[in-house]
Amino acid sequence: MRPLFLIASLSLASALAAPAWSQSDLQKQAQQLFKPIPSSPPALPGNPATAERVALGKMLYFDPRLSQSHAISCNSCHMIGLGGVDLQETSIGHRWQRGGRNAPTVYNAVFDVAQFWDGRAKDLEQQAGGPLVNPVEMDTTEAHAVEQLRAIPGYGPEFAKAFPGSGEAITFDNIRRAIALFEATLITPNAPFDRYLKGDVAALDTTQTEGLALFIGKGCAACHAGINVGGAMYAPFGVVERPGAEILPPGDRGRFAVTKTVSDAYVFRVPSLRNVALTPPYFHSGKVWDLRQAVAVMGSSQLGAQLTDAEIDRITAFLGSLTAEQPQVTLPVLPPSVAATPQPKP
Repeated sequence: MRPLFLIASLSLASALAAPAWSQSDLQKQAQQLFKPIPSSPPALPGNPATAERVALGKMLYFDPRLSQSHAISCNSCHMIGLGGVDLQETSIGHRWQRGGRNAPTVYNAVFDVAQFWDGRAKDLEQQAGGPLVNPVEMDTTEAHAVEQLRAIPGYGPEFAKAFPGSGEAITFDNIRRAIALFEATLITPNAPFDRYLKGDVAALDTTQTEGLALFIGKGCAACHAGINVGGAMYAPFGVVERPGAEILPPGDRGRFAVTKTVSDAYVFRVPSLRNVALTPPYFHSGKVWDLRQAVAVMGSSQLGAQLTDAEIDRITAFLGSLTAEQPQVTLPVLPPSVAATPQPKP
């Protein structure tokens, strides 16, 4: 029996694969399937944004002293100005260890259904604490992260302004809350595709429009839909045909590690395709550096479609229309360490 998302994909393909759509009909189909990125970030439940909290979150995002070695910050793997990624197959962590999966972009992550490839963090706040305590990444502990920041005098007033009236403000929960609020600001509105969704047919050129028609008609939009053109569901990698072991390492069983459910073996959170042209290499293994190749792999693995070179070119051109205005972030001046501040442990 075929999985429901595959049935939906095939049904969508057969329903929409008309020989030619009018511009108006194609735009209406797109507006039903996708939504533009808003100009301001959404609210985080239970974590109201204030200027002070966002400013503190930015400081913490760029502060390498949250790592045991004082050499790695959140920005090390999710670089502002580089598409929110590090352009590595897998990221370099503590003592030059390599992470197990490619680092997803932090841009627009606030719109994803969950965080990490396997969805083990329900939201940005939960995600923000994960790399800090991961021995392969920043290799600290919750207690040491708090100890570190309390021993940097300049952080005390910043936390007090961000979390007033809460007793001791420097806590691990507040570290996570502040970082999450800053990360939520890292959205990329006003892509050509966003302008198209808002009614500007001329925002996409002819090749991009043809690519959009293929993207919908072939069934890509069955998984890559919504505001993030993905990121809203889970799916097996290799619905029709599993890719080779290099692209789909047999030892990484995806969401199965979280749920221990057999049907979740090799299931991953569908990635967002926003700004995808800026974020190679592709897939959780980070083994594909060419976006055209990634499109071809997805066609054969997920849809059972051997896309022609012309189809791949057009779909890739459409994906280029998802590149948007990038966040403009001024680097924060971080409070200095003092003699009593814990020293790095390389």
